[in-house]
Amino acid sequence: MAKTDYTDVDAYIAAQPETSQALLRDMRRLIREAMPDAQEVISYQIPAYKLHGRAALFFAGWKQHVSLYPVTDKLVAAFRDELAPYEVEKGTIRFAFKKGVPLDLIKCLAAFRAEEMAELPRKKTAVKSK
Repeated sequence: MAKTDYTDVDAYIAAQPETSQALLRDMRRLIREAMPDAQEVISYQIPAYKLHGRAALFFAGWKQHVSLYPVTDKLVAAFRDELAPYEVEKGTIRFAFKKGVPLDLIKCLAAFRAEEMAELPRKKTAVKSK
């Protein structure tokens, strides 16, 4: 059974097939560049980036593709032409290895998600009364 108790993104990437580790490291670097203020965490056992207390973007490696989640209708509409060659459904973009993974596009998508998150009301944190 595959390891699923990752404590950080380094551990997640190290547990993936060697053939996809470099790609996942590149994706991580580009997402971090596009979302410099994001908190990097493991959520649902995959890498996630939180902005303003909310999950902004996840990525995952699979046997035949890498995925980004969640993608909004607004994002899909804004990048309709660029995403046409890829599988987009139910809030997920799947980039098949055989089609090539567009790293520049991934960075643009991450930047777009950061802008979307900035437009949302900030998540309130609980305040304890004295």
